[in-house]
Amino acid sequence: MSETDIRITEKIEDIRNDLEELYSFFPENFEEYENSSLIRAATERLFEKIIEAVIKIVFLIISREKLRKPENEDSAFDVILKAGIIDERLAGKLKKAKGMRNKIIHQYEIIKDETVFTSISEEFQADIEEFIKQINEKLA
Repeated sequence: MSETDIRITEKIEDIRNDLEELYSFFPENFEEYENSSLIRAATERLFEKIIEAVIKIVFLIISREKLRKPENEDSAFDVILKAGIIDERLAGKLKKAKGMRNKIIHQYEIIKDETVFTSISEEFQADIEEFIKQINEKLA
């Protein structure tokens, strides 16, 4: 196993651990989420960490596969999409999640708590697990 493959594997493990931690405390209802600044802060931080790890994996794959260098993080998803490593639906979902991460980190605009809650409760885990699955399938 190459050094890059080891780093990808470690990042995938980090993602799995962060997902497990996130869903260990994430509430089932919005009111509980909205009323707890601690839960909101922890959710946002773990969301940021997971998306950061996804982005790092994408750049590691680009390097490993000697794909064209992307202009930015959004185009990095396009590079691995065009290489057939992830599908179009997933690339779009990951770009959206990265955009939300940027808004949270840089506070470009106020993110509604309900938007974060809905994303985490309805889509996020499945999308990240699908990313890991597609990565593992293509790079095995």
